[in-house]
Amino acid sequence: MLDGALLLCVKQEIEKYTGGRVDKIHQPSREEIVISLRSAQGNPRILVSSSGTAGRIHITSEKIENPQTPPMFCMLLRKRLSGAKLLGVRQTGLERILFLDFETVNELGDLVKLTLAAEVMGKYSNLILMEEEGRIIDSIRRIDDIEGERLILPGVHYTMPARRERLNFLTAQREEMEEKIGSFRGISLAKGLIGIFEGLSPVIFREWIYRATGETDISSDELSPEITARITDEAEGMRDRFLSGKRSYIVLKDEDEIPRDVCFDGISQYSGIYTAVSCGSAGEALDIFYSERDRLVRLKQRYQDLFRTVKSIHDRVLRRTEIRRRELEDTLDRDKYRRYGDLISANLYRLEKGMTSFECEDFYEEGMPTVTIKLDPKFTPSRNMQRMYQAYRKADTANKRLTDLIEEGERETAYIESVQDLLLRAESADDIAQIRDELSDQGYIRQSGKKQKPRPMKPLVYTSPDGFTVCVGRNNRQNDELTKNADRNDMWLHTKDIPGSHVIIRADGRDISDEAVLYASQLAAYHSSARNSDRVPVDHTLVRYVKKPNGAKPGMVIFTNNKTLIVKPKAE
Repeated sequence: MLDGALLLCVKQEIEKYTGGRVDKIHQPSREEIVISLRSAQGNPRILVSSSGTAGRIHITSEKIENPQTPPMFCMLLRKRLSGAKLLGVRQTGLERILFLDFETVNELGDLVKLTLAAEVMGKYSNLILMEEEGRIIDSIRRIDDIEGERLILPGVHYTMPARRERLNFLTAQREEMEEKIGSFRGISLAKGLIGIFEGLSPVIFREWIYRATGETDISSDELSPEITARITDEAEGMRDRFLSGKRSYIVLKDEDEIPRDVCFDGISQYSGIYTAVSCGSAGEALDIFYSERDRLVRLKQRYQDLFRTVKSIHDRVLRRTEIRRRELEDTLDRDKYRRYGDLISANLYRLEKGMTSFECEDFYEEGMPTVTIKLDPKFTPSRNMQRMYQAYRKADTANKRLTDLIEEGERETAYIESVQDLLLRAESADDIAQIRDELSDQGYIRQSGKKQKPRPMKPLVYTSPDGFTVCVGRNNRQNDELTKNADRNDMWLHTKDIPGSHVIIRADGRDISDEAVLYASQLAAYHSSARNSDRVPVDHTLVRYVKKPNGAKPGMVIFTNNKTLIVKPKAE
């Protein structure tokens, strides 16, 4: 992750643009700020994130969509820093805090110095704007109580977080490192190194141990002078590479191309498990590591109202369907009212008005057991008989109607779950706009102001290893269009009983190969809510066997003659 040493690399990259001026400031999400500089050396964009899981600062080349209305903190930064000159970047040791010093002109026309403190400290990450004497102007996250310590509020004097005394591997002497490493007992070596050195992530310490012993961790009881010396050698070797500029910025990815770690030096402990992607700078490595995660977070934050609305609709449909199921259970014994009416009819001659009940033989049951039937004394025997038949007809009508309503509710639940899946897999604001427009047309939400149709989008198109074109729908409407316009001999695929996209293999006059079906099945599994599973069932059949019922919701179809493959999702 972004440790103090990698942050030092970021500092040195930003320092190249000292003297540049602030051109633009944007706030793509609640926790992110992007500052664009204009300088003779180039026009970099500095991204600062105060996310508890992805806090960082670095130069970014990622294209980030911005909201139409800038948040208040963004407006404050624009007011105070627009046109400001970057004087320099400071870091204390290998602390995970960068101070960006700016020179600007205040409202009175005087030159003043302002500082942005980018604190990259996990859940305590923050971005703080302060005056030269340290008085806080404001912060992206205000903190009014941390057990009585270190307030981050406007007007409060800025104080550094508490700092433990640990060794800086870039400046420590060999004797100091050997003494510290060989002195502790009772815990694993990797944990011990965390307490000795500042500014390095656990993966670095495991790498030192791995290169020195062949293991990623050992007990402190196994320490010997020889092992201590070899670990110190590794620390010095990494320091020499770092200081000489021979850095290897890498991102470690697993077999599913998911980034797992980022580092400024080569990592060998994961050989055969993770793949190392080489990068040209710390900023590029951090872009790769965080880009996918941040994209989803930004979308969710920007459209959280739509996420909440769809979840509320889903919960409401589920509750309504469950109520109908309970009501249906009350109608399952409706036949008893018809039987009681027949029994009353057969015994009318024995009954009189005012009776509360009577006993008779139940000729519907084998052996004709005696049954007690309750009567309403206010009504005649004939009227009690009619009331029994009425109760039967009412329950029978309710049973049929409730059965239809429950089926309708189940179809609606499946549709809303497909929308939820599409929202979770949305990759851009255009994807969200398409989903919002669809929900508006279906009457689930109301569009504010004049309704504008979102820009049309094309389906995703892939090519199988043996040359077949595979198309994947981006949303429910596109799923309908894709299937409707497909040739009857094309192949249709969809995850079995799991929300996901429609997938079409274009036959183009050829027999579709098993290899193409497997490839498309993996794509169908990936473009579904089960993309993180290891085994996903995917149905496939020819398009000629796929039908859309009249009045069905977007993306909803029925199909026959299908076969099912169990596959592992795989991104293209």
